[in-house]
Amino acid sequence: MTITIEIKRLPHGEGLPLPAYATDGAAGMDIVAAEDLDLAPGARRAVATGFAIAIPPGYEVQVRPRSGLALKHGISCPNTPGTIDSDYRGEMRIIMINHGDQSFPVRRGERIAQLVPAAVTRAEFAEVAELDATGRGEGGFGSTGR
Repeated sequence: MTITIEIKRLPHGEGLPLPAYATDGAAGMDIVAAEDLDLAPGARRAVATGFAIAIPPGYEVQVRPRSGLALKHGISCPNTPGTIDSDYRGEMRIIMINHGDQSFPVRRGERIAQLVPAAVTRAEFAEVAELDATGRGEGGFGSTGR
């Protein structure tokens, strides 16, 4: 299934590639940085992409880290997956964090994250006096033995 996401190039996005799939089997589209910066160890930054998008109602775009940056440099997205809502029209910025022990240079045009469009299921809550019983009950973190 394919959806169409409108994209607006901002002035500082001139010359940058649009988000795109690197291979036919890729689930995420690579998106690049629109600025140069050095991300110090432990630092977080919302990195400019130079684009704004209009996602169709009923969808979101999830922002995910690139596995190569995570493995090789400890670079990730702290709120993974991040969600871009269908009614947001501002610049798409990618929140990046450096979990590594060295400063990491982010350079304009460098692939920094992946974008994955996803259908949204909306829910309503129904308040009740009691919930049904299960074998697990109120057992929380680690309660299943793993």
